[in-house]
Amino acid sequence: MSVTSTATGESSQSRRNAQDVSPGLAVGSICAVILAVIYLFGERDHALVTQAVVSGLLLGGVYALISVGLTLIFGVLGIVNFAQGAMLTMAMYLVYALSTAGLPVYLATIAAVPLMFVFGMIVQSTLLTKLTISGSHEGPLLVTLGLSLLITNVLLMIFGGRPKSVQAPVEGAVSILGAVASWPRVLAFIGAAIVVVALKLVLERTPLGLSIRAVASNSDGAKLVGVDIGRVYALTFGIGAACVAVAGGLMTPFTSLTPTVGEQFTILAFVIVVLGGLGSVVGAMVGGLVIGLVQTVGAIYLPGTGSLILVFAVFILVLFLRPQGLYGARR
Repeated sequence: MSVTSTATGESSQSRRNAQDVSPGLAVGSICAVILAVIYLFGERDHALVTQAVVSGLLLGGVYALISVGLTLIFGVLGIVNFAQGAMLTMAMYLVYALSTAGLPVYLATIAAVPLMFVFGMIVQSTLLTKLTISGSHEGPLLVTLGLSLLITNVLLMIFGGRPKSVQAPVEGAVSILGAVASWPRVLAFIGAAIVVVALKLVLERTPLGLSIRAVASNSDGAKLVGVDIGRVYALTFGIGAACVAVAGGLMTPFTSLTPTVGEQFTILAFVIVVLGGLGSVVGAMVGGLVIGLVQTVGAIYLPGTGSLILVFAVFILVLFLRPQGLYGARR
């Protein structure tokens, strides 16, 4: 390779890195300015605002993990997975069943990950492969919607409608910048961050990640160079299911379980994915943190479901100013 081509490659890589960083810096700067205004002129107790900020970031980390699976499935398969919330609920009940059998909740989460991974692969291989390879758009939507209804009703039949809970394995709380955060929420954020970073490294630095990115970019071209499209589709859906398994297990100690608990996260996950950019893992991370902050800080002024108004207002504003999302490619 010549010096010129090497320099050109390094230059293009630098430009890509700058493009990856700039939206995050812009969003971070805007959030910092808004928070400064709230602290100075918001007429709310500073300790209350700090508590909301810390809670929002911790919550946003889990939101990001739920959304990463959704955006990965869309980026590769072109499928909007309406069963994502139901799969999250399924993972939570799986962790609940394993923990009630005597397995500690975090070990139960580790055990649930391969089970949900295999479940995702089976769903893709048996129900969606022909539809995705043929390029059908309506079929996968209806299949995932039907799968969502099936999972919800099976869980209702097995576990009933009464709320269930799992005992947190770690009690107590930790002080962060003067705010109080329970250990299960802190551990959920740390676990979500580790999984998201690991997934990004896998996508960027492994042969599997190269195959996934190739199929996401051009499935026909990837097939011509020998990539098994069906296998990549199945693995991608499995990875998406594994992500919600981790998220569900980490959330179980501080979430009341009902067969419809995942529905409240489905809409937020779609908002985060579109906000961050369809198919972008980094966008899902940034979008999750932003939505978490907007929801908790906004609840100070608009309690109850009022904070969702701000969430959708931010969503619409971003789509108006940047239709492809923060990290999405312009089409």
